[in-house]
Amino acid sequence: MREFLSLLILAVLIGAVLFALAPEGRQTLDRVRINAVRAEHQARYHAGEPLAGTPDLAHLDERLAAQGVKLGDPVMLRLFKLESQLELWVEKDGRFVRFATYPICLWSGRLGPKLNEGDRQAPEGFYTIAAEQLNPNSRWHRAFNLGYPNEFDKAKGRDGSFIMVHGGCSSVGCYAMTDAVVDELWRFVTAALDAGEGRVPVHVFPFRMTDANLNARRSDQWAGFWADLKKGHDLFERTRMPPVVSVCNGRYAFSPGSSTSIGSAIEQRCPPEVATNSN
Repeated sequence: MREFLSLLILAVLIGAVLFALAPEGRQTLDRVRINAVRAEHQARYHAGEPLAGTPDLAHLDERLAAQGVKLGDPVMLRLFKLESQLELWVEKDGRFVRFATYPICLWSGRLGPKLNEGDRQAPEGFYTIAAEQLNPNSRWHRAFNLGYPNEFDKAKGRDGSFIMVHGGCSSVGCYAMTDAVVDELWRFVTAALDAGEGRVPVHVFPFRMTDANLNARRSDQWAGFWADLKKGHDLFERTRMPPVVSVCNGRYAFSPGSSTSIGSAIEQRCPPEVATNSN
């Protein structure tokens, strides 16, 4: 009997491991994690409580002084769907430093890019926010239009509109923050644009772009797309400067950025080294 139970437990464990390694298993585990965080955030939001991990929003001046940055310095945003986190980075002495990490209250859909209008899927990729994309009177408090579809999305035939980072903790394809968090983000973004940053880069990833996370999902239909996103992610990690993002032959391409390229738009063009390698 003991031998039978041991074999049964071993079989169950092997089955669980094989399930987790299969694409469907990995997706199921990801959905369970995502839904658990969504439930927790919704419960806290409706109870009027701050979400776990929210910075001390009441003492912005002290936080600015502690990090030696100020409103009006160039900024960029990074979002990670699986972890439901948004990072705010600020330029300091020619490199970007992470100023704060905020919990995303709610985003809709699964891991993977947005494909069509109405699919309720939050996008992934590289976007920019210009002054005309700001809506201070949004029905969801305040809103930044991400500019979806960008040149990459258009090259893939994807469509959709009014994809935002906004307040209100409700989403049908957007990234919803609490009102207090979006107010702080609004101050940074508007001050940077007013000070001359042409566009604020926004980098949206499915998860923390580690080799382990990619390897765990190497059989996913979006594995190749995520590997391309990682190239832009890793270039920023190395240089701490937003890369110049373009679209070359239907794929994202990246060149090292500089202080003069921070606000550049995403265009359909191949960097010289990519164009040379394709000949």
